[in-house]
Amino acid sequence: MVKIDQGLFQSYSKVQEVCPLCHGNLMIKNSKHGGFLGCEHYPTCDYTRPLVQMEHIEAQVIAGSKCPDCGNELAVKSGRFGLFIGCTQYPQCHYIERHSQDENNDIVRCPICQEGDLVHKTSRFGKSFYACSGYPECKFIVNYRPVAESCPKCDFSILVERKGATGLRVECPRKSCKYKRAIE
Repeated sequence: MVKIDQGLFQSYSKVQEVCPLCHGNLMIKNSKHGGFLGCEHYPTCDYTRPLVQMEHIEAQVIAGSKCPDCGNELAVKSGRFGLFIGCTQYPQCHYIERHSQDENNDIVRCPICQEGDLVHKTSRFGKSFYACSGYPECKFIVNYRPVAESCPKCDFSILVERKGATGLRVECPRKSCKYKRAIE
């Protein structure tokens, strides 16, 4: 077993920068959201800074475009989930251009409430999922693209499309049902 000298290891994680609050050394630290710089005197000094600065682009107006809500121009903007198209009159107008990432725009009814539709959403971590448009009353979600076809084994009203080692297949989203069928 190889022993690592802790003093040597800690010297590699130090950055040649000084904390603006207490004048201690800044160190590279990690969290669930990624790397950041933090003061070596934590918890007495709680200075932190992102290791990588996110690029922020200025809003670029799209010439000849019109907001369907207020009639002003639309612009390409940078937000929490990346680039999007929105109205230049924000915060008076909250219009955002919606785009579908599915090549197949079938409307699939929610199998639980039968009132909402399953819509594509993205989590704050960038993962795709499909949820009922009737949220928060209905909290049904699936992680794979829903197909408007009922399960022949358990009669659940939807199936989901998954990619596996053997190719594309549809299967029942219920864990108790083991129905699977390959798609040609």
